Amino acid sequence: MKRFRRHGHESQRDKHKQDLYQFNKTVEHGFPHQPSALGFSPSLELLAIGTRSGAIKLYGAPGVEFMGLHDENAAVTQVHFLPNQVELVTLLDDNSLHMWTLRAHTGMSELLEIGRFTLSGPPGAPPSVTRVTAVLAHSSGELLLLGTEGGHVFVVEVPGFRQLEENNISVEDVQNRIPEDYVGRRNLECVETLHENPLNPRQVLIGYSRGLMVLWDLDRQRPIQHFLGTQQLESVWWMEDGGNILSSHSDGSYCQWTVTGGDPQTEPEKQETPYGSFPCKAISKVIQLPSKQGPPFLIFSGGMPRASYGDRHCISVIHSKTHEALDFTSRIIDFFVIYAPKHTPSALVVLVEEELVVVDLQTEGWPVIQTPYLVPLHCSAITCSHHVSSIPLKLWERVQAVGAQQNTHYSKKPWPINGGQNLAPDPPQRDLLLTGHEDGTVRFWDASGVCLYPMYKLSTAGAFLTDADPNDNMNQGSEGEWPPFRKVGCFDPYSDDPRLGIQKIHLCKYSGYLTVAGTAGQILVLELNDEAAEQTVEATVVDLLQGQEGFRWKGQARLDVREEPVLFPPGFQPFALVQCQPPAVVTAIALHSEWKLVAFGTSHGFGLYDYHQRNKIMVKCTLNPSDQMALEGPLSRVKSIKKSLRQSFRRIRRSRVSIHHACRYFSCEINARLEAEALQEMELAPVQRKIEARSSDDSFTGLVRTLYFADTFVSDSSHSTPSLWAGTNGGAVFAHVLRVPSLERRAEDPVVAHAAKEIQLMHRAPVVGLVVLDGKGAPLPEPLEVAHDLARSPEMHGSHHLLVVSEEQLKLFTLPKVSSKSKLKLTAVDGSRVRRVGVAWFGSRTDEQLESSLVVLTNQGELHVISLPSIKMMVHYPCIRREDVSGIASCVFTKYGQGFYLMSPSEFERFSLSTRWAVEPRCLVEAPLQMRPKNPSSPVHRDQPDGVPTEHRCVCRVLQEIQKSLEGDQT
Repeated sequence: MKRFRRHGHESQRDKHKQDLYQFNKTVEHGFPHQPSALGFSPSLELLAIGTRSGAIKLYGAPGVEFMGLHDENAAVTQVHFLPNQVELVTLLDDNSLHMWTLRAHTGMSELLEIGRFTLSGPPGAPPSVTRVTAVLAHSSGELLLLGTEGGHVFVVEVPGFRQLEENNISVEDVQNRIPEDYVGRRNLECVETLHENPLNPRQVLIGYSRGLMVLWDLDRQRPIQHFLGTQQLESVWWMEDGGNILSSHSDGSYCQWTVTGGDPQTEPEKQETPYGSFPCKAISKVIQLPSKQGPPFLIFSGGMPRASYGDRHCISVIHSKTHEALDFTSRIIDFFVIYAPKHTPSALVVLVEEELVVVDLQTEGWPVIQTPYLVPLHCSAITCSHHVSSIPLKLWERVQAVGAQQNTHYSKKPWPINGGQNLAPDPPQRDLLLTGHEDGTVRFWDASGVCLYPMYKLSTAGAFLTDADPNDNMNQGSEGEWPPFRKVGCFDPYSDDPRLGIQKIHLCKYSGYLTVAGTAGQILVLELNDEAAEQTVEATVVDLLQGQEGFRWKGQARLDVREEPVLFPPGFQPFALVQCQPPAVVTAIALHSEWKLVAFGTSHGFGLYDYHQRNKIMVKCTLNPSDQMALEGPLSRVKSIKKSLRQSFRRIRRSRVSIHHACRYFSCEINARLEAEALQEMELAPVQRKIEARSSDDSFTGLVRTLYFADTFVSDSSHSTPSLWAGTNGGAVFAHVLRVPSLERRAEDPVVAHAAKEIQLMHRAPVVGLVVLDGKGAPLPEPLEVAHDLARSPEMHGSHHLLVVSEEQLKLFTLPKVSSKSKLKLTAVDGSRVRRVGVAWFGSRTDEQLESSLVVLTNQGELHVISLPSIKMMVHYPCIRREDVSGIASCVFTKYGQGFYLMSPSEFERFSLSTRWAVEPRCLVEAPLQMRPKNPSSPVHRDQPDGVPTEHRCVCRVLQEIQKSLEGDQT
């Protein structure tokens, strides 16, 4: 008999879903992956970064962020803002130009592409004729001058992208007006740079790569003066007085030329090679800026002695008697200088391949200014993440305070880029995102709003004896060294010991206890201390094999603990250490701060540790005799080559580039093997996978995937008891009953644990999540949450249920009998597997009532929201590309329906499943007050780009007309 659904009930259910659930990707945190271009608008105070993947990102005041993506899969090579406008132009490496605008819509601005254009040359002309190499956004706001690889300069009107052929400057026009002997010696080659006279916008300097520079009159269409350079040209800087020009060259020199408007200048007025007479690398960019007091600032990139320091990435700053070579750990993309109100240099902004560095030029010592965004999350490779919602104010302030003590070396000057208005409301709660790194550090980030801001850095290396040498810094200059190097930035891919890598993190926000687990079987228990303290870390070795014979560990050795007292700085300080034997990767941890217990698991088993009495309570070996891979260890095959590589780097310190790329390569290899071996990622094609029982002979069946503490009914239905639950890769669930002494006897009486239940799933799929539901079907609250009046007490009068989430299905068991009640199969013919699971609370915008649901991410990159306790599918959304294995593996859910995953090694994508809680940029950028200058000699003719609405094209002009009328009313 068919069952018919009532339409009214179904529509009400759909409305309920719409009230609770809504999927959006909201903001991208971190540093753009593979940046390729930098732009800045002084009038808008906006910074723009283009990437190799075709993304364009704009940043202003903290919270003011925009992101656009070109349809073309091509790198952004140049970014230019149109002066005094809300428009910018990007050049891609496919030779296409794109116009973007910041359009106001419903009170907020949005970044829109409003036109695209590809330069066209004469019929039959070679591609080099129209291959754009230099772009000048003219101060009139009406023109783009495009220099090409063939030496021509084309003039294009914007935003309509109409070519003004009568104004083009051909290479023949230039060659016909320079001395024959100069032309005979060299081909001009491509246009390297275009610069506008700061005192006369109708004069443009054209610089050719072979060294010639030509001052061109746009009105009279003829050259005014030639500068006959003989060295390959890299860059040009026109000084503010309009009378002098600086040029930098491939031999590491820069020259000064005088603008007379007369005869050709055959020799520069001055030529300098800053770093000596030995062969030097090219100075790729040079600028000279006047200062309020004293001589000007001279700033240039490159120019290092080729033999000794040719691999360094440096920007040199020279002012009066101060000379520093700012030494970066990755390749320099570009830089610019921000001026103070009195037109003196205020800050140097440098974009390098892995970070953005801002140097304060007004404070003695030129300290670095802390950035509120674009902070390199990946300063050491990210290995795990942990999110904590609604941090209590007291803990928040303490973490802030210890973080501030670490940041005393930063400049006190405020952030100098403040364009736009941040319209987003203040975050409703204080959230922390903790990231673990390959070098053994844990970084605390303020994840409450749009800007992911660094609060505090914890290093675990101090507790161990490692190969790291605290005085081993190949970038730090010594007294009297030439060039005068100074290490700048925090990106450092170099890791001395991969065993320090952080694998699991758990923070209790109510007690301040933190548990951190690593790659070599180490589990540290830390407590927040506002003062520095000298203490010994008490170590407890736990044998997870329990003395079983016939097993031989072939993996890495454990880390040696420092036996002498260690002076730990203010912050989280370790006081207890559990060392697993064999020292395999820690795959699961759980912290119960009310009972003062830590549970931990590896590929060999799991154990329980009492950090109050500093002793182990129980150990359970889950190893299957056939788990040979678990015995070898995931690092065994690569550790020796990593060690020899590290030793080689210590002997040969001249190649920072090699260190960067090699270490990143081997870090990726190690992480990939950990993922592939430890979590058994070797899958069949998705269309071939179906639910089926797995063999117990599969490798890593004993690997512990999840651990869970619960106060529930395990032995009988009348008395609840503390318990520990563990789920393995082979589909087994183990339950242990715990006897925790009362608070008065907690220091004297031991905690006792004994085995109580064991479940073996028929299909043997890995268990990835365990949740106990109370008598009302709600998940049990977090430890100490009820004590702090932030959650209601769990319902203990109804029947409790255990929800077991495996890779292939969700199954609900009654407690204490552990009988199956219901299940939901997620795996179908498409081969979905559950990769991440979390409990989240959802609510509508109008109702204060909250509902708990289960959030699941599959290996297909899909998000599923499942109701509790009925375990019915509510909604599902595509989120991550299924090919993005690292993105799926890195995903972490928040308590209120949001999530983060690594969209690149340096960027978190943030998403929301909730209609009530979403963090996203809400900002407005208005047109600057300066009016677009009118030039009667350049007639204005604008063709609307194909398919672009008129209001997009004219938004800037409309705003300017409004401002003009307002000014007229005032007069």
